[in-house]
Amino acid sequence: MKITVLGSGDAFGSGGRFNTCLHVEAGGAAILLDCGSSSMTALNRAGVDRNGLSAVLFTHFHADHFGALPAFLLDAQLVSRRKDPLTIAGPRGIAQRTATLLEAHFPGASSMSWRFPLSFVEIAPDRPGNVAGLAVEAFPMDHDERAGPCQGYRLAHGGKIFAYSGDTCWTEGLVPLAAGADVLLLECCTFEQRLPGHLDYRTVIEKRPQLSASRIILTHMGDSMLQAAEPLALERAHDGLVILP
Repeated sequence: MKITVLGSGDAFGSGGRFNTCLHVEAGGAAILLDCGSSSMTALNRAGVDRNGLSAVLFTHFHADHFGALPAFLLDAQLVSRRKDPLTIAGPRGIAQRTATLLEAHFPGASSMSWRFPLSFVEIAPDRPGNVAGLAVEAFPMDHDERAGPCQGYRLAHGGKIFAYSGDTCWTEGLVPLAAGADVLLLECCTFEQRLPGHLDYRTVIEKRPQLSASRIILTHMGDSMLQAAEPLALERAHDGLVILP
């Protein structure tokens, strides 16, 4: 498994970073994990072949994680001229959320006749699934249920486990999410300020003994995290970081 962090920034692009977008390769297939509003620029800058992606998996429905999906689909239809099937996976309601977002961004697009087979897969804590050969298990996170259900995921392939929190404040669901994972990519929006629905570095360090992942990398960082003096006890992600669990 190989994960490339295409976007490690917060909702506001702090530090010039792209919104959340992870490129995950495993077993000859590739997917995106989240596809925030700036992700088409990130994909193009990184030279990612959009037609080489089998699926897009979402943690929740805020724009900085979900917002580039309309442009991605219209690109597949009109620019990349995709022919191969595409799976859109995520929390319950993923198909309706996609239609609503499409219509808001490009009126009329929700009723488009796609040139490629398009399918939707719901992943939930009681409904694990398989996405492009990756075993996917969901865990409930505590972020903003208006944009949810909000979920973290464990992706398993070839004996390796990659865990990703999505957006969340501290919740006991992080403990089983991290348990035994080779890598946990964990949101950490601020250094010490407590924000609703988000983690801060002080809390992460306090709770670190409960997170049994072999390696923890922090992402979704705002200015206070980006400006924190080195060294920190945990790694910070950056756009372009390659993770090999």
